[in-house]
Amino acid sequence: MHFNLSTDDGRRRAQHDLFWRDHGFLRVWFQNAHWISDEMVRTNQPSPRQIALWTQAGIKTIINLRGGTATGFHALEREACAASGIKLVNFTVKSRDVHPPEVIFGARDLFESIEYPALMHCKSGADRAGFMAALYLHFRKNERIEVAAQQLSLKYLHVRQGKTGMLDFFFQNYLDYARGNPISFSDWVRDVYDPPALKAAFMASWLGNTLVDKVLRRE
Repeated sequence: MHFNLSTDDGRRRAQHDLFWRDHGFLRVWFQNAHWISDEMVRTNQPSPRQIALWTQAGIKTIINLRGGTATGFHALEREACAASGIKLVNFTVKSRDVHPPEVIFGARDLFESIEYPALMHCKSGADRAGFMAALYLHFRKNERIEVAAQQLSLKYLHVRQGKTGMLDFFFQNYLDYARGNPISFSDWVRDVYDPPALKAAFMASWLGNTLVDKVLRRE
């Protein structure tokens, strides 16, 4: 659906899309906002009003991790960023799937190319924002993966017990491998990481746990 903000009807439909279909009413008072360094903040989907407030905090770049460029919320975000002089960058990642190496290294390159201070967001600020926050801390701030991966935690509303646990499984797979085979994260992603195999291993484990815990009700 095209949202033409130059018409009253198009603007009303975009605002309805943001507030109701995208659950923006839940984010009016809760942004799940956390500064993870002196130059980067992670949040949930910001409204135009919230973008204006982030401008006052000095934000120069907003990274949209959701995609959704044909939505009302994105049309309003584009407009608000343009009005505030913020650079809007779309870098789509997933919350319930593996990412190919080019996405991992694309994130690394992104963090070296944008203007700071910056804000990155997904819908809830929990999963995709956590995944990218971990990559940011590792690539940009040279943080160890075992520390950076703590960005995926319940503190930020991330729940690893569901399929979003695939994000945790990705980092843990590297840590398990590196424990017996000393290797940098970048080298592991380039030379060892096998996305389809990792996804299959996660799904087998996840489905097995679901069968035992939920269906068979084993303890």
